Amino acid sequence: MDDALCVFEEFIEPDAVLWTTMITGYEQNGEPIHALKFFARMAMNRGVLIDPITLVSVVSACAKIFDLKLGKSVHGYIFRMGYENVVSLLNALLNLYGKTGSVNAASKVFEKMEEKDVISWGSIISCYAHNCFPEEALVLFEDMLARGIEPNAVVFISALQACEATCNVETGKKIHKLAVRKGLDLDILVSTALIDMYMSCSCPDEAIEVFDHMPKKDVVCFSAMLHGCVQNGRESQSIGVFRDMLARNFNPDNFDLVKVLTACSELGVLLQTSCMHGFAIKCGVVNNSFIGASLIESYAKCGTLDSATAIFRQIIDRDVVTWSSMLAAYGFHGKGKEALDLFNEMIESSSVKPNGVLFLSVLSACSHAGLLKEGIEIFNVMVKDYDICPNSKHYGIVVDLLGRIGELEKAMVFIGQMQEPVEANVWGALLGACKIHQNVGIGETAAKELQRLGYCQAGYYILLSNMYAVDEKVG
Repeated sequence: MDDALCVFEEFIEPDAVLWTTMITGYEQNGEPIHALKFFARMAMNRGVLIDPITLVSVVSACAKIFDLKLGKSVHGYIFRMGYENVVSLLNALLNLYGKTGSVNAASKVFEKMEEKDVISWGSIISCYAHNCFPEEALVLFEDMLARGIEPNAVVFISALQACEATCNVETGKKIHKLAVRKGLDLDILVSTALIDMYMSCSCPDEAIEVFDHMPKKDVVCFSAMLHGCVQNGRESQSIGVFRDMLARNFNPDNFDLVKVLTACSELGVLLQTSCMHGFAIKCGVVNNSFIGASLIESYAKCGTLDSATAIFRQIIDRDVVTWSSMLAAYGFHGKGKEALDLFNEMIESSSVKPNGVLFLSVLSACSHAGLLKEGIEIFNVMVKDYDICPNSKHYGIVVDLLGRIGELEKAMVFIGQMQEPVEANVWGALLGACKIHQNVGIGETAAKELQRLGYCQAGYYILLSNMYAVDEKVG
């Protein structure tokens, strides 16, 4: 673009084509702000007519920097110039409003369009799908098909993303069949969208079938498979996908490494964790906060707390994620006192402000170690000193903590003081404690509340029946 600018500046009176070429060049080469500045220069030159082609690049530049206010100004300018029926311009506006979350504005533009092409439909479907209106996106997709408009790859991707958001696997399968009939199922982007959709809908076998039939694969589809396998409890398979990814010379990103380490954690495979540790060192990302935290978690779950501690101490810039992972590691190994010491170290020696997740780790460590007094104190510190509103998980851990030491009456009082609706995990923790301490009365109360909430899991019935069985023998 610097060379292009030098050529442009040699013209004494550049025409509209030259101006547009520069604006489009900046917009397409990742310099949208320069494109808009150049347009401002063009607009001040009254001898040059600004045409729709120029404005398409200007609107696209606004979309790339998510500048809704400026985009609306350009929209007004389009109408003043009499270009309100130019399809390419209106499509660019739909894209702008979709990217900036202005669903109502996009909807009004779409409704007023006298002529709509496949790009128009794709833009409005994408707008709804990506702005929390997936059901409406699927309705629009059906409407588009009913009007006889042939969907392209972009439309299929947006429709599949809407299915993913709503976990609507039946509609997703219909769209898959349609994509096969149109010959677009083997498009790498459509295939990746299918993998994401099937994985999110808990259909990993269908996702694997799509992946296996792809004639060409890229790093994005490998990442989709990797993340989906972990998400669906296919940890061993995810490690296989990762190996295949490396064998094809694709470079995984940090999120991929975190997912593989999550798989190692779930499998408890120490050797694989050590290999991933070495790979992270080789890639120079071992000090990344999320990778470091994942290594700590994986080593801890593989039974080597010393290795987890060594990783933690080697990380120079520890953030709240790193501290939280180490605290969780101590809790996982029942090291409540060490977790409290580490929490105090963090408060005294770092500027890290604890969040709700970190307090969850500390409370869990106290619960596993049976540190009732300390756990209650940490809970009060969280609420009073850090003004963090406890959620159901925090309450559940405190109830679990009280239940472990047999303070079931206190647990009931604590539940009664909760300022938000009591969720199933809290009553489940209480029912589990009642089983341990054979308190049928409170156990029945917890079971009835679980039934009222619609959580009639077999495990809860087994706990209650076991209590009745023991109570009968005692009687």
